[in-house]
Amino acid sequence: MVKKYVLSLLKEWVPTIAFAIIIALVVNTYVAQAMTVPTGSMLPTIQLQDELIVEKMKPLTNFEFGDIVVFWPPIEGNEDRYVKRLIGLPGDTIEIKEGALYRNGVKVDEPYIQAPMTYTFHQVTVPEGKYFFLGDNRNDSYDSHLWPSTPFVAEKDIIGKAVFRIFPLSQIGTID
Repeated sequence: MVKKYVLSLLKEWVPTIAFAIIIALVVNTYVAQAMTVPTGSMLPTIQLQDELIVEKMKPLTNFEFGDIVVFWPPIEGNEDRYVKRLIGLPGDTIEIKEGALYRNGVKVDEPYIQAPMTYTFHQVTVPEGKYFFLGDNRNDSYDSHLWPSTPFVAEKDIIGKAVFRIFPLSQIGTID
């Protein structure tokens, strides 16, 4: 009697649980994923240890200047995902001088940064299939302006766009 009952339960629940696990894995791999912000490089926009939802449907995503993006940086031996602001799209020229960012020769108004940059970065043109990223905490962010081998992130290394903050609960909502 007990054996029949257990078998009945298994037949009923195992397919449902297996289906739920498969759906969760597909969503996590291809649609969206939660991540914890590991550094303060995006202060004040994103705080250390904030929990974000990253939309991972890259073929359907139109990446634009100013988006907050999660990616694998072009740093040898790195195993951490980075969260930074998209500053340069393919074909853009980027330069940092006199404490300001210039994109395609035009000074960019960046109300999301706390302090002007204390460094200069010579003018570069973002190659096709590559992107240029900076943290909002510009003077304390390990980003495109400091990477030793190249300042550009390949399109294949982009994970997705950060779209929603889920923690802390007092800050829940979309990310600007």
